[in-house]
Amino acid sequence: MPDLLQMTCPRCGLQGTQAYYGPCSLCREQLRAQYHGLARHVEAAEYVPKMNVTPNAVATKDDD
Repeated sequence: MPDLLQMTCPRCGLQGTQAYYGPCSLCREQLRAQYHGLARHVEAAEYVPKMNVTPNAVATKDDD
């Protein structure tokens, strides 16, 4: 566990102690509430290489 550091919150300007630089715990809670999102599944199209793409020479090398 890193040492706690005295620092000023870059978002609200309040003094506090934290292990890492960043927003204070109150600001983190506010940001999570403000920017919460719902997880969703995104379908991606199957990759089809363009016609001008050639296979790698090493990948197509025949084992003789």
